[in-house]
Amino acid sequence: MSAIKVAVINRSTVVPDKSLGPVVAALQKQVHQDFLPIWGADADLDVFHPEKVPAGSWVLAILDNSDQASALGYHDVTSGGLPLGKVFALADEQNGKTWTITASHELLEMLGDPDINLTALVEGNNGAGRLFAYEVCDPCEDDQFAYAIDGVQVADFVTPAWFETFRKKGPFDFQKQIEEPFSLLPGGYIGVYDIAAGTGWQQITKDLRKTDRSRPRVGSRRERRRTPRNRWIASTAV
Repeated sequence: MSAIKVAVINRSTVVPDKSLGPVVAALQKQVHQDFLPIWGADADLDVFHPEKVPAGSWVLAILDNSDQASALGYHDVTSGGLPLGKVFALADEQNGKTWTITASHELLEMLGDPDINLTALVEGNNGAGRLFAYEVCDPCEDDQFAYAIDGVQVADFVTPAWFETFRKKGPFDFQKQIEEPFSLLPGGYIGVYDIAAGTGWQQITKDLRKTDRSRPRVGSRRERRRTPRNRWIASTAV
């Protein structure tokens, strides 16, 4: 059994409670069988009523949309200061996305970088360089690159080799769809901090040239990286 316990709670109006069992079982299988051997991070998942989450548990919350989460104070931290992943099932449905892939994405990134502070440095010729955020699902996050476990769609994820410039051979992601380090699949992205530029965390997309300098979505991991730790707001979603 893992020392990390993840409580899955459902506050969504579009996800019936009875449907959570098979999804959580598939997520558990992905963590134990696929993610743990590659990343060394494990967790035991179980479904709980929102008001009965055991003390010390990390939380994966199934919600409706980001507006609801923002109103509740969304910074990926529970009221007890522990990691929190949020899944916006209604928003996924409205945008033609699969909420179980989002749940897998949030769960794996929570396990891979729970404090949202890990990075990989790629040094530049001027001695500066760029920091790449340790986001294990963002580079291959589009639904078309997901895979199924017992009929449940789950997210692809990168391997540690993705963050290592010297690697000539992969696999660079679990599904073996990425061909080289730091490359992105269509629809993928990654947070980058240019040390010399002083522009803070930015988001780059597929070709590693297009940079998104727009304000990050409230509650997103990119926003949390850009927000001083003393200004983080604990969520009251649980």
